[in-house]
Amino acid sequence: MNTFLRATARCLRTGAAAQLPRRTDGSSARFLCAAADFQKDLGEMVKKDKVVVFMKGTPAQPMCGFSNAVVQILRMHGVDDYAAYNVLEDSELREGVKLFSNWPTIPQVYLSGEFVGGCDILLQMHQNGDLVEELKKLGISSALLTAEKEESK
Repeated sequence: MNTFLRATARCLRTGAAAQLPRRTDGSSARFLCAAADFQKDLGEMVKKDKVVVFMKGTPAQPMCGFSNAVVQILRMHGVDDYAAYNVLEDSELREGVKLFSNWPTIPQVYLSGEFVGGCDILLQMHQNGDLVEELKKLGISSALLTAEKEESK
């Protein structure tokens, strides 16, 4: 019984299915928790807004350097209207989004419901110009383009 309780608790903590040990008759039992519902909720969350960021802290007060870098990159492009979810307030969200994206770290950035990556990938996209193009696909004109046009006048 203790094994069942531990497996259930682990399942609820991680949002994943827990594999129970073999029963005495040799068969295995599998306990499924509400992971499917939670993953569905995450799917809806990332599609609700054009830009979604799961981060440590808030855009006004990032609580780690990587989350701060993502906020600053978005700010440089003039992207202020985005959904930000503070994973430090909800451990289930923190673990669930890692499973949802199959990406082990936070922050995580989604554009139009598609997982883009974390801080390093967003920084690379910013540096090589891909972020400007991806924002354009979303109908968001990068502030960097506007600044560039004004400088060339």
